[in-house]
Amino acid sequence: MRAGQLLRHGAEALLALCLMGMVVCVFGNVILRYFWGTGWVVSEELSRLLFVWLVCISATLAFGEGKHLGFDLVTTRVKGAPSTLLRWLARGLMALALYYLIDGSWSQVRVGLDSRSPVMNLPLAVGAAGTLVMGACMAVLLVLQAWDDLRGKTDGEELP
Repeated sequence: MRAGQLLRHGAEALLALCLMGMVVCVFGNVILRYFWGTGWVVSEELSRLLFVWLVCISATLAFGEGKHLGFDLVTTRVKGAPSTLLRWLARGLMALALYYLIDGSWSQVRVGLDSRSPVMNLPLAVGAAGTLVMGACMAVLLVLQAWDDLRGKTDGEELP
């Protein structure tokens, strides 16, 4: 099994764990409140944290598989050198957006190291780290896509 497939399966397993944790937290809290008039104090905070990581991991997987929303009305109709130019321009804009995402996320992680969540007493950096990891992984995937483009790999082939 290739390293890319192994990473993808690991990310999918993390998604399943996040989703399972959210279901247990929310559904368990509903059952406890309905039948016994009590609940888990940690439920809301933990489910919110798991949701942040679920979204970040999902967005990274979607980016790697080319399934993000995109506007390709022009680029699909253009062939040859203009198509290559537009593809590299789009990658440059994505790289710029990822730079700002990573930079802002890193600032939030640093600030969050000194702040704690009210119930679980976790550093708030744990939540902010989701977007930092997402941005870094997307940047690596963008470089891999550019490398594959330079090697002449066709669009139909899977990325590592």
